[in-house]
This record gives sequence, structure tokens and C-alpha cells, in this order.
Amino acid sequence: MDLPTPQDLRQRRTNLELTQSRLAEMAEVSQPLIARIEGGDVDPRLSTLRRIVNALEEAEGSVVRAADLMNEGVVSVAPDDSVRFARDVMLDEGFSQLPVIRDGRPVGIISNSDIRHAQEQDDVGTLPVADVMRESVTTAEPSATLEEIDAALDHHSAVLVVESGETVGIVTEADVAAHL
Repeated sequence: MDLPTPQDLRQRRTNLELTQSRLAEMAEVSQPLIARIEGGDVDPRLSTLRRIVNALEEAEGSVVRAADLMNEGVVSVAPDDSVRFARDVMLDEGFSQLPVIRDGRPVGIISNSDIRHAQEQDDVGTLPVADVMRESVTTAEPSATLEEIDAALDHHSAVLVVESGETVGIVTEADVAAHL
């Protein structure tokens, strides 16, 4: 990873017509620190440099957030719905998985593979979704960056976007791919 030089930071800031004070406010650091970094008088901690670069990217409009990627009309099932109902919804909607939501809050996820693995049970279709779903569900705030969402999708098939405990959207690999 190439780290920006003090000159790079100054150039980006001036191209955006930001004052050192405004950049400092956006990055939640002091203005004298911005001046010292741009002057090459101090090497900032990586966390400080990251905050400054994130503030510049935000000002450039290049930061993509979960709110920009998410699908707001979250199709879901409840834990006490039947597995057959969940399968029918997945077929009707063309989805391979559905979030399981109770009172607006995510409690799990059910997928075609979960149903397939539960087939050894007698009449799996009559079971409640809660008996078949996976309880591990990945969530993120609407302000989460594309980088954070992408990292979560390396390990999970979907990320539920949650604000104040309420599910407000969902992001899948297809959403990230469509954005790219």
C-alpha cells in the first residue's frame, strides 16, 4: 500500500479547496497537526493518517457506504414461519437466501443450502424457520464503507444494514459487483 506523502495530502486538500482547519475538523484532528504533517515536520500515526485520507476521500465523494449499496426493500421471513413458506418466497423472489427478522431485528439467515442440509428430518417444510436457520448474521451500520462491507462478504453471503437495531437494508456480493 502506498502511503500519501505530505505533498500529496496538501495537493488533494488544495484541489478540494479545503482549508487546513476544515480538513482538521473533518478528520477530527487539530489544524496545527495538519500543518505539521503537510510541512513534513511530523510523521503521523497510521490511524491519524487514515482519518485524514478518509476525510479527503469523503470530500472527493469517492467513499461508498453501505447506504449507497444496500437494497432497502428487505424481503425476509420470521423465525416462526414454516420452512416451506421461506422456500416459496426464495423461489418467487429468485433469492438463494433470506434474512430472518423478528420485530425489525435480524435473528438469522436461511438459505437453500440450510434447507437442503435439513432434508434428513421428517417433512422439513413444516418445521419453523428457527429450526433450520443459521443464527450468525453479519450486520453493519449504513455508514460502513465499501471496504468494510467487502471484507465481511469474504466470510458471509450477505450483510444486513442495521440502524438503531432495526434492519434497513441488505447488501450481497451481487450488489458490490454491480457497483464495481
